[in-house]
Amino acid sequence: MIVIVNGKELELQSSATAEDLINQLNYQDQRIALEVNEAIIPKSGHAEFTLNANDKIEIIKAVGGG
Repeated sequence: MIVIVNGKELELQSSATAEDLINQLNYQDQRIALEVNEAIIPKSGHAEFTLNANDKIEIIKAVGGG
């Protein structure tokens, strides 16, 4: 299936979860915020949240600084 991640098309296996997406993009060890179709998905729900074709996903990486 095709989803849109940060404005670009990405192919995922059908029935992929948010956690699968994060692992595929190598974000598993980074501090990120995940939004699917304008709804924030908490980290505790990534493993259970199933993505659908044409979902619009935004991934924002947190950066430290001061």
